[in-house]
Amino acid sequence: MNEANLPVQDLEEEDDTRAWVTIFADIALLLLVFFILLFSFSTLSDQKFEETILSVRRSLGQQDTEEWGLRIRTDTAGVLMDQAAQYRQMVESQKRVFSDIRYYQNQKGLEGVVGAHLDAGTITLRLPASALFDLGQVELKPEGKKLLQDLKDVFIRHHDQRINIQGHTDNILPRPGGRFQDNWEISALRALNTLRYLMEIGIDPKRMTATGFADLQPLYPNTTDENRARNRRVEFVLEKHIGG
Repeated sequence: MNEANLPVQDLEEEDDTRAWVTIFADIALLLLVFFILLFSFSTLSDQKFEETILSVRRSLGQQDTEEWGLRIRTDTAGVLMDQAAQYRQMVESQKRVFSDIRYYQNQKGLEGVVGAHLDAGTITLRLPASALFDLGQVELKPEGKKLLQDLKDVFIRHHDQRINIQGHTDNILPRPGGRFQDNWEISALRALNTLRYLMEIGIDPKRMTATGFADLQPLYPNTTDENRARNRRVEFVLEKHIGG
């Protein structure tokens, strides 16, 4: 029996069946394309990425790259891969610098005075403010200058490190009518005077910055005299920038 002899209802049901199959095939094809793209992104290989995109394009009957609606370039993927590789290299380099600093600490007997920490490629050398300054003062004392002279060798040896000198205080405000207006001034002047002295003894000023944080970044709650003493500190944050 041909279609001409089929009842109208049967013809409509057959058309509906064919339409459903077409829609299902379209959805299956789109899912296949989606999973292929996910796989290519996960491997992040330029060659596989390009081959996959070309394969999908050919399967859809599109040969000319200009006809591709959403053109996906592999340039960005390549840049991201380069940046990731540079970051890994930087982190490994900082680990070696950190190991050298710890060795230097042992040689100079500075372990109990200078704290050293490594976090995601950033090295922080932490000194209690009392090692550099008298209480409530911003001028370096002789013992503090001697300590900075010891650290100078580390900074010169690792000349590729940028040094951010950070001053921190506790939450006790300067006395009213005193020399300093607030803890911002104390922390900033301590960081700045430290920078100036390092510059005097041979550290390139282009490598250094000075920042005062007052009492905004305490290590411990400012609830006891011991904790407040720990929060009064000067930190040297060493960073090697990617590509720098």
